[in-house]
Amino acid sequence: MKLLSLNISGLTQVQHGGKTVGTGIFKKPVEGAVRATRLTLEGDRQVDQRYHGGEYKAIYVYPQEHYAFWAETLGRDDLAPGQFGENFTTEGLIETEVHIGDQFRIGEVLVEVTQPRVPCFKLGIALGDPRLVKVFLKSERSGFYLRVLEEGMVQAGDSIERNFTHPERVTVQYIHHLYYQDSQNTAEIERVLSIKALSKEWSRQFREL
Repeated sequence: MKLLSLNISGLTQVQHGGKTVGTGIFKKPVEGAVRATRLTLEGDRQVDQRYHGGEYKAIYVYPQEHYAFWAETLGRDDLAPGQFGENFTTEGLIETEVHIGDQFRIGEVLVEVTQPRVPCFKLGIALGDPRLVKVFLKSERSGFYLRVLEEGMVQAGDSIERNFTHPERVTVQYIHHLYYQDSQNTAEIERVLSIKALSKEWSRQFREL
């Protein structure tokens, strides 16, 4: 497993619904090491703190393996690392194999998987197609967020080592499917609520179900 690209962004102003909104979704690869802190990567801009950033969403990961699917689906050959707003473009970390609560060592940093990504309208802006948000959600190729347990330096090319596999083995894909496609399954909802690593946001949403 490997970190192929480390991507960050500044603030970009875009037009949406007749208004100007700020976004940090336009991530670009950077060379050299970047410090991962408890809340973010240094130099990365997280504009809307209600939906991005914070302790449970400090870093967003997206698998490079999905790029071929989206290139075919969108009919594009220009998709580049960071295209989906991810901080880490990775090799070997797939939603069907990564569990909520798993811990990974990447460079000096120790991280923990906390939740899938839920797309907002800004993903449609980034890819030039507002319809993509629904397609992205339905695909269950969500990527996932990380909590930083140990701060440190990280850079493209670093190996990724799984230090801990959560015993419940609830994959990112499964919890995504449970919430959006199987929300009446109370026994499984109770099981996932026992996972302390699950983000507060998703824990609240499951309790509401």
